[in-house]
Amino acid sequence: MLNVTIMTGRLVEDPELRRTNSDIPVSSFRIAVRRDYTKKGEDAATDFFDVVAWRSTAEFICKYFQKGSLIQVAGRIENRTWEDKHGQARVTAEIIADKVYFGDSKGKDGAAPEIDPFDDGASSMARVPPAEFDPFR
Repeated sequence: MLNVTIMTGRLVEDPELRRTNSDIPVSSFRIAVRRDYTKKGEDAATDFFDVVAWRSTAEFICKYFQKGSLIQVAGRIENRTWEDKHGQARVTAEIIADKVYFGDSKGKDGAAPEIDPFDDGASSMARVPPAEFDPFR
Protein backbone atom coordinates (compact mmCIF):
# COMPACT_ATOMS: atom_id res chain seq x y z
CA MET A 1 0.00 0.00 0.00
CA LEU A 2 1.11 3.55 -0.64
CA ASN A 3 0.48 6.45 1.75
CA VAL A 4 2.25 9.52 0.40
CA THR A 5 1.15 13.14 0.39
CA ILE A 6 2.82 16.33 -0.77
CA MET A 7 1.26 19.68 0.13
CA THR A 8 2.30 23.25 -0.50
CA GLY A 9 0.64 25.81 1.72
CA ARG A 10 1.09 28.67 4.14
CA LEU A 11 1.50 28.32 7.88
CA VAL A 12 -1.61 29.59 9.65
CA GLU A 13 0.35 30.42 12.83
CA ASP A 14 3.90 30.31 14.14
CA PRO A 15 5.02 26.72 14.73
CA GLU A 16 5.78 25.86 18.36
CA LEU A 17 8.42 23.37 19.45
CA ARG A 18 7.47 21.02 22.29
CA ARG A 19 9.17 17.98 23.77
CA THR A 20 7.73 14.63 24.75
CA ASN A 21 8.33 13.12 28.21
CA SER A 22 11.32 11.32 26.68
CA ASP A 23 12.71 14.68 25.36
CA ILE A 24 11.88 14.09 21.67
CA PRO A 25 11.19 17.36 19.78
CA VAL A 26 7.75 17.62 18.16
CA SER A 27 5.87 20.43 16.44
CA SER A 28 2.23 20.56 15.37
CA PHE A 29 0.98 23.25 13.03
CA ARG A 30 -1.70 23.94 10.44
CA ILE A 31 -1.25 24.90 6.80
CA ALA A 32 -3.70 26.62 4.46
CA VAL A 33 -3.77 25.19 0.95
CA ARG A 34 -5.68 27.03 -1.75
CA ARG A 35 -7.42 24.82 -4.28
CA ASP A 36 -6.21 25.33 -7.83
CA TYR A 37 -9.72 25.45 -9.30
CA THR A 38 -12.74 27.61 -8.72
CA LYS A 39 -16.34 27.58 -9.79
CA LYS A 40 -17.23 30.40 -12.12
CA GLY A 41 -17.96 33.56 -10.15
CA GLU A 42 -16.64 32.19 -6.82
CA ASP A 43 -13.43 32.75 -4.88
CA ALA A 44 -10.95 29.89 -4.64
CA ALA A 45 -11.62 27.59 -1.69
CA THR A 46 -8.93 27.01 0.92
CA ASP A 47 -8.43 23.78 2.83
CA PHE A 48 -6.65 23.54 6.18
CA PHE A 49 -4.47 20.59 7.16
CA ASP A 50 -2.92 19.65 10.51
CA VAL A 51 0.75 18.67 10.27
CA VAL A 52 3.01 16.98 12.83
CA ALA A 53 6.81 16.98 12.57
CA TRP A 54 9.25 15.09 14.79
CA ARG A 55 12.89 15.37 15.85
CA SER A 56 15.20 17.42 13.61
CA THR A 57 12.38 18.18 11.15
CA ALA A 58 10.38 19.80 13.99
CA GLU A 59 13.42 21.82 15.10
CA PHE A 60 14.11 22.92 11.52
CA ILE A 61 10.53 24.11 11.00
CA CYS A 62 10.46 26.07 14.26
CA LYS A 63 13.79 27.72 13.46
CA TYR A 64 13.14 28.78 9.87
CA PHE A 65 9.37 29.10 9.36
CA GLN A 66 6.76 31.45 10.80
CA LYS A 67 3.13 32.40 10.24
CA GLY A 68 2.53 33.06 6.54
CA SER A 69 5.63 31.17 5.32
CA LEU A 70 5.12 29.08 2.21
CA ILE A 71 6.09 25.51 3.09
CA GLN A 72 6.19 22.29 1.12
CA VAL A 73 5.49 19.20 3.21
CA ALA A 74 6.12 15.63 2.08
CA GLY A 75 4.94 12.82 4.29
CA ARG A 76 2.04 10.51 5.04
CA ILE A 77 -1.48 10.81 6.43
CA GLU A 78 -2.23 9.13 9.76
CA ASN A 79 -5.41 8.96 11.81
CA ARG A 80 -5.00 9.69 15.50
CA THR A 81 -7.68 8.71 18.02
CA TRP A 82 -8.18 10.90 21.10
CA GLU A 83 -10.79 11.59 23.74
CA ASP A 84 -12.53 14.97 24.08
CA LYS A 85 -13.42 16.65 27.38
CA HIS A 86 -16.79 14.83 27.41
CA GLY A 87 -15.17 11.41 27.09
CA GLN A 88 -16.18 10.98 23.44
CA ALA A 89 -13.72 9.21 21.13
CA ARG A 90 -12.58 11.43 18.26
CA VAL A 91 -10.44 10.77 15.20
CA THR A 92 -8.19 13.35 13.57
CA ALA A 93 -6.36 12.95 10.26
CA GLU A 94 -2.89 14.50 10.33
CA ILE A 95 -0.02 14.79 7.89
CA ILE A 96 3.16 13.36 9.43
CA ALA A 97 5.96 15.40 7.84
CA ASP A 98 8.95 13.36 6.71
CA LYS A 99 10.54 16.19 4.70
CA VAL A 100 9.87 19.92 4.43
CA TYR A 101 11.08 22.46 1.91
CA PHE A 102 11.10 26.24 1.66
CA GLY A 103 8.42 27.60 -0.65
CA ASP A 104 9.50 31.26 -0.33
CA SER A 105 12.75 32.86 -1.29
CA LYS A 106 14.41 35.39 0.98
CA GLY A 107 14.56 39.05 0.05
CA LYS A 108 17.78 41.03 -0.44
CA ASP A 109 17.88 41.94 3.25
CA GLY A 110 17.65 38.25 4.27
CA ALA A 111 14.08 38.59 5.53
CA ALA A 112 11.14 36.67 4.19
CA PRO A 113 9.14 38.72 1.67
CA GLU A 114 5.81 40.32 2.57
CA ILE A 115 3.19 37.81 1.52
CA ASP A 116 -0.52 37.13 1.32
CA PRO A 117 -1.06 34.11 3.63
CA PHE A 118 -3.47 32.54 1.15
CA ASP A 119 -1.49 33.09 -2.05
CA ASP A 120 0.09 29.81 -3.11
CA GLY A 121 2.15 31.53 -5.83
CA ALA A 122 0.54 29.52 -8.63
CA SER A 123 -0.83 32.61 -10.38
CA SER A 124 2.66 34.10 -10.80
CA MET A 125 4.27 30.91 -12.13
CA ALA A 126 4.55 30.24 -15.84
CA ARG A 127 2.57 27.20 -16.87
CA VAL A 128 4.05 24.96 -19.54
CA PRO A 129 1.50 23.25 -21.77
CA PRO A 130 1.90 19.45 -21.50
CA ALA A 131 2.44 19.06 -25.25
CA GLU A 132 5.48 21.38 -25.10
CA PHE A 133 7.01 19.89 -21.97
CA ASP A 134 9.49 17.08 -22.49
CA PRO A 135 11.70 16.42 -19.44
CA PHE A 136 14.04 14.27 -21.52
CA ARG A 137 15.05 16.95 -24.04
